[in-house]
Amino acid sequence: MKIIVIGATGTIGKAVVQALSPRHQIVPVARSSGEHRADITSNESLQTLFKQVAPFDAVVIAAGEGRFKPLEELSDEDFQFCLSNKLMGQVNAVRIAMGLINDGGSITLTSGVLAGEPTPGSAAISMVGAALEGFARAAALEAPRGIRVNIVSPPWVSETLAAMGMDPSGGMPAAEVAGAYVASVEGVETGSVLDARVFTF
Repeated sequence: MKIIVIGATGTIGKAVVQALSPRHQIVPVARSSGEHRADITSNESLQTLFKQVAPFDAVVIAAGEGRFKPLEELSDEDFQFCLSNKLMGQVNAVRIAMGLINDGGSITLTSGVLAGEPTPGSAAISMVGAALEGFARAAALEAPRGIRVNIVSPPWVSETLAAMGMDPSGGMPAAEVAGAYVASVEGVETGSVLDARVFTF
């Protein structure tokens, strides 16, 4: 399959590329580096990307930023940033890719453990993650031409915890998280929220 991986230079994205590369043709996409670039907050950027690399069989979106702050410190701008970036960036990628992806194609989004297991400071991110999971379930019901839509919910990633100066043993290595993305792309499920803690390989 020809698979577009958006966010290919991120911690999870790199692991997904590595996991899928042996069996598939990968088109790695980053925001500011590499041959193929896209800003998920820009519909024009996404349209240009998908048209340039079409035809393709699958899209994995491992991109999208959010703001982690105590609720009382979250501003209107913080909430709007999360909505415009992690939420609508992925939603619009689905909407645009849907018209160009091959029949029977696969689209995989990314939410996160905080959607269902919030912590203090995660109000904005938890909100967006839960919204993405609801969107993925509904979009799968309306996807034409046998297109599948799933969403992966990664736990805290060990490498990210280490970069934040926290104990990495409380997380899951990115290479193991990638197993859920492989299951989404290569499997038959649609409308599913794939907990990366279950789909290891």
